[in-house]
Amino acid sequence: MTDKRTLVLASASPARLGLLRQAGLDPKVIVSGVDEDALSAPTPAELALVLAEAKAAAVAATLADGELVVGCDSVLELDGVALGKPADAADARARWMSMRGRSGVLQTGHCVIDTRSGARASATASTTVHFGTPDDAEIDAYIASGEPLHVAGAFTLDGRSAPFVDGIEGDPGNVIGLSLPLLRRLLAEVDVRITDLWA
Repeated sequence: MTDKRTLVLASASPARLGLLRQAGLDPKVIVSGVDEDALSAPTPAELALVLAEAKAAAVAATLADGELVVGCDSVLELDGVALGKPADAADARARWMSMRGRSGVLQTGHCVIDTRSGARASATASTTVHFGTPDDAEIDAYIASGEPLHVAGAFTLDGRSAPFVDGIEGDPGNVIGLSLPLLRRLLAEVDVRITDLWA
């Protein structure tokens, strides 16, 4: 019988929390407060990883009870550029005008830190997203809903923009915010079975 470990999600994302709960986990949520604009990296995939590692490390540094910290961050890679949350409604609209009928890659960095052993593991999951062709009125209605202002790439698979995504190649959870298969592998790298964390 292994002792029960506490999982901590270093993210304010309700979508990530929902994915973990659906998978039988019940993490504590501690928001990192990392200034995302202060960090940079050569590629969108590396940027997602740098951000995830920074969030996990910031939260891990505040803990002392042997918790397992998971940090994640997502960006949409389009034309080699990393797109996070849009700045405002006009930015979200411009993005949708450029994304429709095209494909991008949703990059989500994942970092697991075991505050007991100090072990850490991190990787980026990549999922190709094929966008549909919503018309201008549909895009305007979506922007007016407010949803795209709160999500990386100005879209999500688990909300109002789902009808505007024609398909994906890869893990759908990764597009929502967290790849559970990758999380399982990263936990294994720090000698933790995901099944031992089930609530």
